[in-house]
Amino acid sequence: MTRSLFSVRSLSVVAAVALTVLCSGVASAQEAAAAGPSLINFTSAFAVGLVVIGAAFGISRLASAAYESMARQPEAAGTINTAMIIAAALIEGFTFYALFICSSK
Repeated sequence: MTRSLFSVRSLSVVAAVALTVLCSGVASAQEAAAAGPSLINFTSAFAVGLVVIGAAFGISRLASAAYESMARQPEAAGTINTAMIIAAALIEGFTFYALFICSSK
């Protein structure tokens, strides 16, 4: 049960939902100002922290799997290394985009 709870798929869904909830105030700033104070007020620093934790977790899982597969098949290390670098760059790009969205006011 705990293994399926902490799978990459479930954590990515939780991260996407959390990012949407935490950054919704930025997207609807006019509506939020007219509605008055909210019962739950998440700061952008909290959202940035979640984004960075998620990116670090994703890159660590990526590197772990890549190193394990390189150890099992040393002849495919170049291909695996290239795929790992491309995937890490995509994760970093999404992280910078999320940081920009969460920290803009």
